[in-house]
Amino acid sequence: MQKKLHIKKGDTVMVITGESKGHKGRVLEIDRDKYRALVEGINLVSKHTKPNAKAPQGGIIKKEAPVHLSNLMLLDPASGKPTRVGKKLNEKDKLVRYSKKSGEEIK
Repeated sequence: MQKKLHIKKGDTVMVITGESKGHKGRVLEIDRDKYRALVEGINLVSKHTKPNAKAPQGGIIKKEAPVHLSNLMLLDPASGKPTRVGKKLNEKDKLVRYSKKSGEEIK
């Protein structure tokens, strides 16, 4: 059974704890099994690479590493501040995510 997540690919999130606390970024990828997300510009690690076709020089490359979803909070589309996420039925009887802070629907 798939876990229900409060964050989806493409959402703008803020890191609420850890080394990158306070930084904002866009979710690039979600790993449902490990409950982690890859966020643009967050949790950068140095990866040593040999020269290859992609990187003819080789050397040290900065790359994003996954962050646990419990350390991320969705940004409210109205105010741009972190908010909790709820789910409710809209007018068309479709389940949608909404911001608990502003009550606005999250697209």
